[in-house]
Amino acid sequence: MNPSQDTLRAFAPRHSFFVGIDSDGCVFDTMEIKHKECFIPAFIQDWKLQAISKYARSAWEFVNLYSKWRGVNRFPALTRTLNLLREWPEPMRRAVEIPPVPSLEAWIASGQPLGNPSLEAQVNRTNDPVLRRALEWSQDVNRRIAEMVEGVPPFPYFRECAEHLAERADLICVSQTPGEALEREWQEHGIARYAAVIAGQEMGSKKEHLRLAAGGKYENGHILMIGDAPGDLEAARANGALFFPINPGHEEDSWQGLYEEGLDRFFQQTYAGDYQADLIAEFEKLLPEKPPWQ
Repeated sequence: MNPSQDTLRAFAPRHSFFVGIDSDGCVFDTMEIKHKECFIPAFIQDWKLQAISKYARSAWEFVNLYSKWRGVNRFPALTRTLNLLREWPEPMRRAVEIPPVPSLEAWIASGQPLGNPSLEAQVNRTNDPVLRRALEWSQDVNRRIAEMVEGVPPFPYFRECAEHLAERADLICVSQTPGEALEREWQEHGIARYAAVIAGQEMGSKKEHLRLAAGGKYENGHILMIGDAPGDLEAARANGALFFPINPGHEEDSWQGLYEEGLDRFFQQTYAGDYQADLIAEFEKLLPEKPPWQ
């Protein structure tokens, strides 16, 4: 049992509606700067991929920004990107070793929360060199983000949506970003007051966040997830929640559409059906499964 999830279990409704909102790429336009300026340089340096840096960059960007895996937790993203590089003939001709990471894959599959505290405990238990390397890389990423990412405000129309929601719905942040970074970013821009809980990767998956905070506490059709990644849609479906997509590359239009129509439909119970289906169909077209080089 994860003690950090007790906050979600104990969450008590104050309103009859509930909304979970992702953070990176959804509330904040931070996906590009975090991945391109923080994750990728750490990935290339810490995993010794300098000789194939352009391929490593392309693979990381595809997995984390431009594919159906956008928004996935950093550790599955790491293993998926390493696998993509192994399967890509051009970088493999450079005779660079892509290290196997079976112990990391086993930890990911273990059901533990995929965050640094859980990984650090596993490193201390096993002294496994692959897990230690993954932890050091993740800590490096966090340092780079803390130094690099500031002054990036929420997307236009987010605040208007949050104000409207605050009147009738309970709102929590549902994210796979470390909690410390989420707290810092939401406090920096004065929006932490809208969120009853700010749930990061240490509290489990997005599916778990929604299940623990909202499951069995609200009527059918009264739970909405807002996100920019397929994992957000999966979390919504797993919990019988409605879903509103913030479309990558069209975020401002999405938030404006939510403010001008989506929220009223949610509160008036006319959201499900064709309206939601059309939004999801448009969203799913934006994020492919196969990289352009395959």
